[in-house]
Amino acid sequence: MSERVCFVMQVRADRVQDYLRAHEHVWPDMMEALRRAGWANYSLFVRRADGLVVGYLETDDFEAALARMDEQDVNTRWQQTMQEYFEQPEGVRPDQGMLRLTEYFHLD
Repeated sequence: MSERVCFVMQVRADRVQDYLRAHEHVWPDMMEALRRAGWANYSLFVRRADGLVVGYLETDDFEAALARMDEQDVNTRWQQTMQEYFEQPEGVRPDQGMLRLTEYFHLD
């Protein structure tokens, strides 16, 4: 059975437009790494007013999918380019600051 995963992150309110522009051309090798790591049906949503980002994906094992991405050089490079957009403590990559939400209802 596949896990449905939803998470939130916080983009700096004054950098939302720049962050969105950066996602207009996600690197092909980054997208391929996500697929190989088991990320499927992956979407990001933003509340433009304050930079709240909501992510959704489906995967067989989220912790394993995260670990596989952590091993990818392209992910390290991508996270470094995204760092400037996020409200994160120094030294914490954006993908390490995802706050997973608990699913409590689903309608098929």
